[in-house]
Amino acid sequence: MAYEPRLKAAYKKDIIASLKDKFQYKSIMQVPKLMKICINQGVGAAVSDKKLIDNAVEEITMITGQRAVATKSKKDISNFKLRKAVPVGVRVTLRDNQMYEFLDRLISVALPRIRDFKGINDKGFDGRGNYTLGVTEQIIFPEIDIDKINKITGMDITFVTNAETDKEALELLKEFGLPFKNQNNN
Repeated sequence: MAYEPRLKAAYKKDIIASLKDKFQYKSIMQVPKLMKICINQGVGAAVSDKKLIDNAVEEITMITGQRAVATKSKKDISNFKLRKAVPVGVRVTLRDNQMYEFLDRLISVALPRIRDFKGINDKGFDGRGNYTLGVTEQIIFPEIDIDKINKITGMDITFVTNAETDKEALELLKEFGLPFKNQNNN
């Protein structure tokens, strides 16, 4: 049998049943699921130093296990000394097994390494069931060697679900184990 990530198995075995009972779905096909995780890192200083983009691509690739691509600016902005088609960021989209593996590492290893961590904010929903989490330092991931980094940068991690409402998406992410701040209030 092929390898199946821990959270993918947990979703099939426990989370579907739990959400079906909680929201009174008629079919398991109505139960929301995690479609993809998008990781995005803006590197504004890369306008003057081209090596920063290469370093960012390398770091995000190590963190996610999938090759990251540089994002390019769409237009010229003279105040920022920015030209069109100059690399200004890095992004990667994870799906299926790699997505579940990254989510598992994020929940069990990376988030607890944040200084003074008391949980993540539940205000990052967009109204369509997607959640965005901002991470201020890439050094929370164990794949990053602290001695080899030039600059501490943050990143945005977006969880894209097919949930109809933010409430359903919040419950889905809680079931996966994301540590939200006010879990005991709900």
